Amino acid sequence: MKHSNSFTPSTLVISVGGSLVVPTGGIDTAFLTSFKSLIKRQVNKGWRFVIVVGGGWTARQYQQAARAIGKLELDDIDWLGIHSTRLNGHLMRTVLRDIAHPVMIKNPTAPLTHWREPVLVAAGWKPGWSTDYVATRLAIRLGADVVVNLSNVDYVYDKDPRTHTDAKAICHISWEAFREMVGDTWDPGMNAPFDPVASRLAHRREMTVALLNGKNMKNLAAFFGGRRFIGTVIRHS
Repeated sequence: MKHSNSFTPSTLVISVGGSLVVPTGGIDTAFLTSFKSLIKRQVNKGWRFVIVVGGGWTARQYQQAARAIGKLELDDIDWLGIHSTRLNGHLMRTVLRDIAHPVMIKNPTAPLTHWREPVLVAAGWKPGWSTDYVATRLAIRLGADVVVNLSNVDYVYDKDPRTHTDAKAICHISWEAFREMVGDTWDPGMNAPFDPVASRLAHRREMTVALLNGKNMKNLAAFFGGRRFIGTVIRHS
């Protein structure tokens, strides 16, 4: 099922799943190349972007290695993930350096008075806060009521489609129903479509989150262009 859209050029906050930037096996330069091309085309049409980058396989490698050696506290696991998001964020900022603010944002509460460029790249801040939550906080600061979350799947499903052949794609879902699915507790390294803490904040602020497959550039272009798109939309009921 496809959604319709009616955006006009403005500032859009995008939470880019780290699995897109660094999937199993290493950095996906093909994704970065295609994503850069798409963002530059949209910038030429008047868009501005805040791009918040996740940790992906980088984070999981470090977390798994540390767990294999000894017992870890949750803060230890979280900090490994946070620094992984910052490494991936610096990579994204470097790829977009001709249109991006020269400093990557690590604190979403810091002043944005010096941001003049079309793109601002951000990453993780502190334990208990995922990059989804950073993206939501930045959207609120900028007065944006939509956050785009990019992963490597087309939809949120009612069951894990990798293990359940009868899993059904969800096109529209309320915050109440979505939060029942993901719960209320943040766990470093968890693989939720949109993390529980960010979901609680977005729900309270009556925001809309669109979850799209970041590998489908044609679909992302359709979303930006106000055309029908494939994905899951979470909104206030």
